[in-house]
Amino acid sequence: MLRMKQTMAKPASATDRVDLALTRLESMVEEKLRDEQARNEALSRRLLRLEEQHAELRKVASEVENRLERAMEYIRSLLEADQK
Repeated sequence: MLRMKQTMAKPASATDRVDLALTRLESMVEEKLRDEQARNEALSRRLLRLEEQHAELRKVASEVENRLERAMEYIRSLLEADQK
């Protein structure tokens, strides 16, 4: 409460003005830090989701590749049987 009264009243001395300026600067830095931490957390969550999606896509691609291999083997066996 005392700090609020100090910020509302005009500082009387140079020391008071410096203290007030430092207090305001500290508040601005703390606010910026909170904003950056929130942004960092949001980016971390997004990166985690992207990594999970990437792993899932790799799994799907591997399954598709295996199915294609089996299909090619089946087609080769049909061609061989047809040629005999």
